[in-house]
Amino acid sequence: MSWKRSAAPDPETPPEPGPVPAPSHAPISLGEIKELAGVGRPTVSNWRRRFSREVVGGPGDPRIPFPDPLTGAGSESKPLFDSAEIADWLDLRTVPDAEPDENGRLETYGDRFRRALRLRGLVALKHRLGSAETLISQALAVIAMSAEGKDWITEALPAELLPEYEAADPDVVRAAHDLMDEIGAPGWAADALLGLDDEGLEIARRLESDLVMDITPRGVVALVAALIGPNEGGPDQRSTISLCAGLGELLLGMSGGPYEGLRGHGELVAVEPDPLLRKLLRYRLLSYEAGAADVCASPSDLDTLRAWNQAPVEPHDFSTADLVLADPPYVSGERERDAEGPLWWALEAVRRLRPEGRAYVVVPTWTLTRTSGTGPASVRTPTISTREALLDRGCVEAIVQLPRRIHPFRTGAEYALLVLRPPSLEPRSILLVDADRIAQRTGGECETWIEQVVGLTRPGVVPEPGEKRPPEDAYDPQDAQRVTVRASGPGREQLLDNRSVLPAHRLAAPEAHVDHFEETLTARRAVAAALPRLRDWVGDMNISRRDPHTPVRHWKLDVLLKAGQLRLLNGHRVKAEHISEAGLPVVGREEMLGELPVGARRIAPEDLAAYPSAKVTELGDVLLLAEHGVRCLVDTAGGCVLLSPVQGVRITAYREHVRNAARGGPVPPGGLWMRPHSLARLLQAPRNQHRGSGSLVRRVSVRDMDLPQLPPEEIAELEAVLTETERLRADVRRQLEALDRLAERVSAGAADGVLALRRQ
Repeated sequence: MSWKRSAAPDPETPPEPGPVPAPSHAPISLGEIKELAGVGRPTVSNWRRRFSREVVGGPGDPRIPFPDPLTGAGSESKPLFDSAEIADWLDLRTVPDAEPDENGRLETYGDRFRRALRLRGLVALKHRLGSAETLISQALAVIAMSAEGKDWITEALPAELLPEYEAADPDVVRAAHDLMDEIGAPGWAADALLGLDDEGLEIARRLESDLVMDITPRGVVALVAALIGPNEGGPDQRSTISLCAGLGELLLGMSGGPYEGLRGHGELVAVEPDPLLRKLLRYRLLSYEAGAADVCASPSDLDTLRAWNQAPVEPHDFSTADLVLADPPYVSGERERDAEGPLWWALEAVRRLRPEGRAYVVVPTWTLTRTSGTGPASVRTPTISTREALLDRGCVEAIVQLPRRIHPFRTGAEYALLVLRPPSLEPRSILLVDADRIAQRTGGECETWIEQVVGLTRPGVVPEPGEKRPPEDAYDPQDAQRVTVRASGPGREQLLDNRSVLPAHRLAAPEAHVDHFEETLTARRAVAAALPRLRDWVGDMNISRRDPHTPVRHWKLDVLLKAGQLRLLNGHRVKAEHISEAGLPVVGREEMLGELPVGARRIAPEDLAAYPSAKVTELGDVLLLAEHGVRCLVDTAGGCVLLSPVQGVRITAYREHVRNAARGGPVPPGGLWMRPHSLARLLQAPRNQHRGSGSLVRRVSVRDMDLPQLPPEEIAELEAVLTETERLRADVRRQLEALDRLAERVSAGAADGVLALRRQ
């Protein structure tokens, strides 16, 4: 129950707003008409000539003539026109190729003209008032009072609202009312001023407002609303706390939007530490007739006894709720070592949950990928400790990796949505969902990927670890899987292993609908048919199905790197002036993509001395480019310099193995646990190709790739097959290059009239 004004007049209440003065239609020139309507100067001149009063408007002619210039304003060479008359005349002309709106109405040049004219007026007001924030705050105060504020008693209104409303600039009052009249509702007008809709983004850009930089993206709001589900109405409605509420996007977006979402809900309260955002949020709630929702400055206020929502009941606290929402405004690496970083708000959201409640918290993905070292000097930041505490206490129900570039102003940042539940002693699995992969596959349509993500979160769709999988076409295991927090058996996947818990880094599965045995036999037959001289070698391959009761265990590269079985070589950045045609070969992105042959670019040893941390490869090192997939190359000579982002993976036991073989020493057959060509091909396997993350460039996490733990004799056999196929590929490549060279020279000689070609 809220304190609104009764029908009886109250002498203490503020007076009703008086009539808004009629807007003055400033005279504009032909050049301004061109700019505001978004057309060229010849178009405006053509309109004026073809639709002059001498040409149209006669008896029986329904066409409306172009407005006449204002008398006494401007000059004959530069006439001025009434902006309102121009807008009405432009309403008669639709924009070519315009898409109809939801009501089937096509956009007109008048619509464009009015929007641009309003923008110009707002920009002028901003410069006069001194800042965009002052303009927006005064306009929102006018909108809030016009929507619902005038129906409340003075004591129930926000303390700053009435003084700011009464002190608002008359032009701001006029502009706010014009905006409400044109858009159709106070709440929508408030959203436009704040930059929360398509038109509002243009207003925010022209006003150079920073308020929109931290808004929750619409796709995230729609996803959270879909996960929360519709509000069924009736008594005992769910209560909601919105932490880091910002401008209230998540709060107002519950269950389908501001009007539909808040009606029928139980108690609502928002927490916003920033004073300006807190004030604007109060105004926005009033503009949507949701003034009963309380807004406080700190989570500690929720534990304080007070009369929430101005209701005439005994003071009480608001320490817990059925729903808790949060979107802390943090970017990559910001406040990583602070105790109250992004995941602190997730922990606070869990603390505020009622026994059957759920929390939805947006976090930057770096909070899920940071790891600590393993030695005594390892660093455990508060972010890592908080994440492990959430996992260990069973508070995480799902981790949804959001689509890349979902934030309109932070295109280089990635985000994830945590679905949280109250702590539990029972061991539970966590659902990992890669919504970015789903969005890329479905073309990025917001409704489509949200529907699929919500479908994957329904009970029984994604089975628990160890349970029988549903039919193959039910879902793609690389889209979603359930993973336990702690492994139930040796070699099982678990989340508490000091590695990234980002879904893209964790989800790996065998290729769907692929019979590897049949596919391998088909490939072998194709090679035998294409290269008959290799039929005996191909036929000697002893390929069979593996016993399904003895599954192969997979090791993460991170484990093998920490154990010293592999060594990671990072690429270095080298200045362009140090790259020449002499010295050691350099291997960068161009060489890995095949755009340049290895050896075309080199660096002199004296120049390399300026980069003491640059890595030089050895024989058998695997060169790796992990951008937009995985590409590998085996270094068969050594001595190459790696350029970032190329990395190298070295099998530490391989050099000793090669040295013993060269000296004629003891080399046990099949005794090496991994070999270069096998490592390169296994890293490029499809299960590792899709572990990418990154909003601008998709990079695969090398440490989160995995390798099968195969017996040394199988690795030796695999290496022999791959080495021979690589030698054959090199032979065929040389033949193709020779044929290309022959075709090039013959055609060049014929083109220059030097060669005469005759059939033998």
